Amino acid sequence: MRQVRYGSVHQPLMNDNLSKGLAMNSTDNLRTRIALMAAHCAGMVDIVALPVWVGTLIARFGFDPQQAGALATLFLAGAVMASMIVAPRFHRLRGRWIVPVAYAAAGAAFLACTRTSQFETLAVLHAVGGIATGVGLSVTHGTVALTSNPHRLFGFMQVAVGFFGIAYMVCAPQIIVAVGGPGLFAVFGGIMLAACGITALAYPNVQPISAAAAARAPSAGPLPNAAWCAMAGISLMNVTQAMVFSFLERMGADRGYTASNLHLLLIVVGVVNLAPGAIAAMLQHRLDARKVVLAGVVAQAALALTLVSSSAFPVYAAAGAFFVSTVIFTHIFTFGVLAKLDPSGRAVSATPAMLMMGSATGPILGGTLVKFYGHGAIGWAAVAIGAVAFCFFLQLRSRKAQLHAQSA
Repeated sequence: MRQVRYGSVHQPLMNDNLSKGLAMNSTDNLRTRIALMAAHCAGMVDIVALPVWVGTLIARFGFDPQQAGALATLFLAGAVMASMIVAPRFHRLRGRWIVPVAYAAAGAAFLACTRTSQFETLAVLHAVGGIATGVGLSVTHGTVALTSNPHRLFGFMQVAVGFFGIAYMVCAPQIIVAVGGPGLFAVFGGIMLAACGITALAYPNVQPISAAAAARAPSAGPLPNAAWCAMAGISLMNVTQAMVFSFLERMGADRGYTASNLHLLLIVVGVVNLAPGAIAAMLQHRLDARKVVLAGVVAQAALALTLVSSSAFPVYAAAGAFFVSTVIFTHIFTFGVLAKLDPSGRAVSATPAMLMMGSATGPILGGTLVKFYGHGAIGWAAVAIGAVAFCFFLQLRSRKAQLHAQSA
């Protein structure tokens, strides 16, 4: 078998027989790709819903910013824990039924949230919902790694998230106005149950390999150092994303921007988020992934500073419109790098952990900073976090270096 060198680690490519044994060629048709997209959209609900989520918890339930951030954090922390357990075992799991059952459990947890306003009960239900969502999303992302072109498919899955975000931002605030705070959780429950139904009908029947085969598989060895650095970098970017985006709506309201303008801004965010997935898919072989992720970190920090310091709504809206798309574009290239570094799918299956570990920290960190120091503090925290992420991404090798290593 060919050897591919990444940094100081030699990573063998999976042979064709093992790849076929894992994927069974069932992941590359339209029906199953739709199921993967539905599962991805439901699992990534936080990336589109955080401003409305945190804002509703504050405005409708009377929680302070720290408490509201803590509830979102508990959901995301549950997803992280689940992903960390599932990812190392992905190559031995059969996702055909795990994914729909996981989303059914998440839907039940959110629907239960509609029946209470007590912080302690909501905290438990958020954690349970997060664990179930993390299981479904982790298996979904691992399955994507087994397709013929994970980078391209993940790019178009992010386009689907953009359409999903537009629908959410158009409908969810109206439902919450009509029925009150519980409407937030009713929408979440409906999203999870819809994903359950779609994946139950069309999720690919990926064949797991036996424990003995997994032990013999070269790809089951330690992950390359570059993979760990990529995971750390994208996790830190998601700390910033969740920390700032969670308070996008509240920050604008505190500055006197009208509710209609802020609602329009959130819809625009969803529209803009349609672009990065398609663009990243088309530019897969034209841009160096290392340069993309380094530029993404810098752009994210700059946009965060603009958001917390701008006093004019047009400037605020422009920065807010592109804030989420920056991390989406960067994440797609990181996803493609990880799929190459670890063909078994384990590293990519840990995507929910690396994303939500950052996202779980963001809301409560942002809420604490806002509570004690004001909104400006989250901008400077974004710069500091971005500097650390930049250092991690510096450890990735350029495409030219990778091609040279593959030919060696």
